[in-house]
Amino acid sequence: MHEFLWTTLVTLIALLVYLFMGISVGRARGRFKVEAPAVSGHPQFERALRVQINTLEWLPIFLPSLWLFAFSHTDQLAAGIGAVWIVGRILYMILYTRDPRSRGIGYIIQALATLILLFGALWAVVQALMAR
Repeated sequence: MHEFLWTTLVTLIALLVYLFMGISVGRARGRFKVEAPAVSGHPQFERALRVQINTLEWLPIFLPSLWLFAFSHTDQLAAGIGAVWIVGRILYMILYTRDPRSRGIGYIIQALATLILLFGALWAVVQALMAR
């Protein structure tokens, strides 16, 4: 782990952001009286839930890409791009909660960060295979 301290830190922060989103859903459920197992009700509850679900949809793409990029490039570069992903997700959460139509910039930031990690790792693997 000592070789990947920055990537480890970014991974933990990303998971904490996701945990915060889950707690926000629970709080919105209580605040707006949306009884479990309902997934619809007050618009603010639905926004909180959608932010959490969308983040969950991206985590299985982001986290492996982050680590594969770190293994194939550098810990610091992977962590820097991962930090951009976190900023994008937080921005997405803030904007989507205010007005779902305004979520685009946060979504684009995190999507681009993920694609850079994914295709950067893929490129490194292809180069290594071609060098054999």
